[in-house]
Amino acid sequence: MLKRRIIETLQKWKEQPNHLPLVIMGIRQCGKTYISRVFAEENYKHVVYINFIKEEERKRAFYGSKDADTIILNLSAQMRNAKFVPGETCIIFDEIQDCPEARTSLKFFKEDGRYDIIATGSLLGVQGYGQDKKRNRTRKTAASETGTNSVPVGYEQIVEMYPLDFEEFLWANNMSEEIINVLRRCLVEETPVPEGIHVAMKTLLYRYVAVGGLPAAVNALLETGNMNEVDEVWKSILKEYRSDMVKYAEDKDKPYIRACFNAIPKQLAKENKKYQWSKVEFGGRGVFYKDSLQWLEDADIIRRCYNSHITGLPLEGNAIENVFKVYTADIGILIAMLGAATRADILQGNLGGFKGAIFENLMADTLIKKGQSLYYFQKESGLELDFLIRYKGECVPVEVKARNAQAKSITTVRKHPEKYGVKHFIKFGDYNVGRDGDLLTLPTYMQFLLDLEPEDVALEAIDTDELTRIAKEFLVM
Repeated sequence: MLKRRIIETLQKWKEQPNHLPLVIMGIRQCGKTYISRVFAEENYKHVVYINFIKEEERKRAFYGSKDADTIILNLSAQMRNAKFVPGETCIIFDEIQDCPEARTSLKFFKEDGRYDIIATGSLLGVQGYGQDKKRNRTRKTAASETGTNSVPVGYEQIVEMYPLDFEEFLWANNMSEEIINVLRRCLVEETPVPEGIHVAMKTLLYRYVAVGGLPAAVNALLETGNMNEVDEVWKSILKEYRSDMVKYAEDKDKPYIRACFNAIPKQLAKENKKYQWSKVEFGGRGVFYKDSLQWLEDADIIRRCYNSHITGLPLEGNAIENVFKVYTADIGILIAMLGAATRADILQGNLGGFKGAIFENLMADTLIKKGQSLYYFQKESGLELDFLIRYKGECVPVEVKARNAQAKSITTVRKHPEKYGVKHFIKFGDYNVGRDGDLLTLPTYMQFLLDLEPEDVALEAIDTDELTRIAKEFLVM
């Protein structure tokens, strides 16, 4: 079983007195179903699992009256072996976006209080459910309503689940917490990472970029060590995503959604990565594609990165609504779209002209999985900072380089603090940890530590020579 950090969220939810039904949102294949079932099996005496796509007949239990007694009566008639024991049963509603009536019933299960409910949904956003990630506004519910069915606002707790981030990938590869803690200390103390650990982390980062964070692909790598198997998994996943575009989108939007999705690599390949409707298809205009791109974002497949008016806080308030870049929500999606040859190139370090886009998307991947919105800064003069983040209470520009290239835009901004109001900068690339005045240079694999606080780091003595030896041995396993 892959270790996932969302387990801590589930434990806190269960321990909270009088907790609400839990709704887990997230992109398809990120592990929602698996983690829900494992958690329920380990924490409840009885588990009732319902998949509304595979078991359409279960939907009938929610038609008509929505009170808990009637629903349990109907379900028990359909599921003769299921046990509904108050206080001991967890009911899992999987693919709940396919049964709006079940979503509505969460209110009545909360009021009843006898059973714990965990619901999962891969496409709740495109149904009008959930929270708008780019503006934290409540999404419209009109599209989610079917007759009297609506989102049970105030009667559910929504959590977002993501594919594996790089730290979870390290856990999956049995990287010890002691070695990860060395990285934490090196960042806080701004000291170089021991060379053996440095090499091991770079190797694992390339594997992560090549494979992505979706559990099926990660498991294929761990179980077979065969990138052809990983490639087959990703082909299946992309096929499923494109199938969703046909199944859930309105007929008039389907070709436009596919066109927006297929154009992502082409958009990122441009020197100016600003998303341009004319690059989706020849002569394309926003009036045709705007809703289609929103569909992809609501399905958690992509995220927009908004240009900012200034290099300052609040980032949210300075974003330009109609000027943005688009990144895939998991780096594996982009690599899968680029094909198996790109995956091989990444593992061999031969990234060619597309390396900048890949490593920018990796940075976006990191920030997305930390629940952060994406921003960048660009002027008509051509000056561009890859990302703007809130770091230690300040707006900090972040540049991302595949190798150790110069960051010209950061150099320009550093020369004019009175104009841009920026005090600190971060540059990720093929470096070890270092500092040059106001510029902190970090190895790319340290992106996952961006939200690290000094108090999170254990300060006990660490035998770095021993850990370096372990890291070296790990690479030849």
